[in-house]
Amino acid sequence: MDRDIELRHLRYFVAVAEELHFGRAAQRLHLAQPPLSQQIRKLEEILGYPLFLRTSRSVALTATGQAFLQSARRTLRNVQSDIEEARSVGRGEVGSLHIGFVGSAMLATLPAMLRAYTQAYPRVRLHLHESFTSSVLEGLENGTLDAGILRDGDPTDGLDITTIFSEPYVAVLPASHPRAGQKSIAPASLRGESLVFHPRSAGVRAFEKPMSLFDRHGFRPPIVQEASHWVTILELVGSGLGISIAPACVRRIATSDVVCLPLRGAGIASNIELACITHDTRPIVRQFAHIVSSTRHR
Repeated sequence: MDRDIELRHLRYFVAVAEELHFGRAAQRLHLAQPPLSQQIRKLEEILGYPLFLRTSRSVALTATGQAFLQSARRTLRNVQSDIEEARSVGRGEVGSLHIGFVGSAMLATLPAMLRAYTQAYPRVRLHLHESFTSSVLEGLENGTLDAGILRDGDPTDGLDITTIFSEPYVAVLPASHPRAGQKSIAPASLRGESLVFHPRSAGVRAFEKPMSLFDRHGFRPPIVQEASHWVTILELVGSGLGISIAPACVRRIATSDVVCLPLRGAGIASNIELACITHDTRPIVRQFAHIVSSTRHR
């Protein structure tokens, strides 16, 4: 082990090589001169060749010393770079992050969150996976996702789910509907309508929550058509296939074929949520969660 070159040997050698004076190099290294000279001699013994030509008046590099100086500097630079890289990982500044999200979050909070995160951590490789709430939860459970942005996620063992934004529901009606000209509408007045909605398998709570608006009035509209994306649902409503209940953010993609009316007396809201694995202490995940939690809806 005493024949191994250590980083301190390289630092000592570079200092002497740059100063070409043992006394000045010792001062620069905050060492006494005798221990420094001893360590340089030990380095030369390990290498098997002298690094310096020493006289009573001068110190000069040998040919071996000149060649070794370049290698020593490069090694010290690489070590420092590796140290900084490790520190960056520890701070959550580099790495790869897989985020699952529901598409409707893009109409609400997610773009601002992603913008804030990529500006704060430009070296993180962000992988985004659009899916249903149920699929995002599954990805977190099986380890293919690091964090998720849900809509009204089902409580799940081993996951922490935190609400980051709430918005009201609206009724989506065809523009030709007799009630389309109203400023708002009561859920009870939608009795007898048919519904265009996403499948229950996309997320049980996300499905049942808006349905409870009708349950409290003793009815539940029949679902005549299921669709996976809000763009499709709105287009089907505009075609006259039925009505829908949607989070208010869908107004951003509503065409002139539909109207989105506030629901009077609804008393419930749809939540955009952050889901993380319980006790996940990885800095890269903690930093993402911090950005998400601190980014306000825009």
